[in-house]
Amino acid sequence: MPNIVVLIKQVPDTWSERKLSEGDFTLDREAADAVLDEINERAVEEALQIKEAQGGEVTVLCAGPDRATEAIRKALSMGADKAVHLNDEALHGSDAIQTSWALAAAIGQIEGAELIIAGNEATDGRTGAVPAIIAEYLGIPQLTHMRSLTIADGKATGERETDEGTFELEATLPAIVSVTEKMNEPRFPSFKGIMAAKKKEVQVFSLADIGVDPETVGVANAGSAVTASTPKPPRTAGEKVADEGEGGNDVAKYLVGQKII
Repeated sequence: MPNIVVLIKQVPDTWSERKLSEGDFTLDREAADAVLDEINERAVEEALQIKEAQGGEVTVLCAGPDRATEAIRKALSMGADKAVHLNDEALHGSDAIQTSWALAAAIGQIEGAELIIAGNEATDGRTGAVPAIIAEYLGIPQLTHMRSLTIADGKATGERETDEGTFELEATLPAIVSVTEKMNEPRFPSFKGIMAAKKKEVQVFSLADIGVDPETVGVANAGSAVTASTPKPPRTAGEKVADEGEGGNDVAKYLVGQKII
């Protein structure tokens, strides 16, 4: 009956226009609608299924500004028991290594965490490295990019699918697992779950609370930096094909010309 920590992230909605902030070229999160990343919903769902089968407790952990509370409440409304919100302005602009360091420190404050579940990559950064970096910081096994997962007898087992084939992985707990979109179909929060989420505990940590020096994180201390950016060009009008009996051929010629087929 493992106690599970699920890493979640609030990201700009993929249907919203994304842009970088002037000055430090970090993602302007206030310029777009924000949602709980879909891959994190699958991570939460996997944790809930394990809890329903074996017991235990599910805690969601999110690093982000005040606005990230919306994503936290979504995860709680799905059925997570409680949440930890790492909220500190000094985290702004942190790279994957700095973010992983802070998250690893926050996980250390959650009592009895035996299994950590995350998405394989966030839709805003797409580094796909945070779960593995956290595993290194915590000194625990990592099972990444998993499409199935079984927890039994103090072990995590499952399948990782890659371009080279499918691999069976196994690790003793505690361990960290990252899931892909093939893992499951996340549930929709019920009205009862939405109402219950409003009363669930959300513990807020600063960097000082988890023992992380602000000088080790943030855009000014990141290992990489964006020095310039160019806005994407505006959309141009598409090419219309009038079907007078040869429409299919005209479309095919266009696709060939664009090297799409």
